[in-house]
Amino acid sequence: MKEYLQVVTTLDEEAKARSLAKGVVEARLAACAQVSGPIVSFYWWKGEMEEADEYLVIMKTTRESYPSLERFIKERHPYSVPEILAFPVVAGNEDYLEWLEDEVDRKGEG
Repeated sequence: MKEYLQVVTTLDEEAKARSLAKGVVEARLAACAQVSGPIVSFYWWKGEMEEADEYLVIMKTTRESYPSLERFIKERHPYSVPEILAFPVVAGNEDYLEWLEDEVDRKGEG
């Protein structure tokens, strides 16, 4: 059975988040990417507590496509250590999952 993932990352500007979301879908590394925000993030960075407005990008892909998706994000992400987390999809609408798989599998068809 095919395995599916929901992958998330955050960016500091809406335009950057939209550009990344559009790019991963155009590259057929994700069937869908959603941008949400702004959200407020609190985290430690270089010994200091930080607070930042960020935009969340949620991408739907297959486990098989994850390495390429991660590479794509890292190559275009402005952060030196970007958040890239993948969560397994344990259940879902079979029609949606079939659509997701079909769209990601169309690499090269543009």
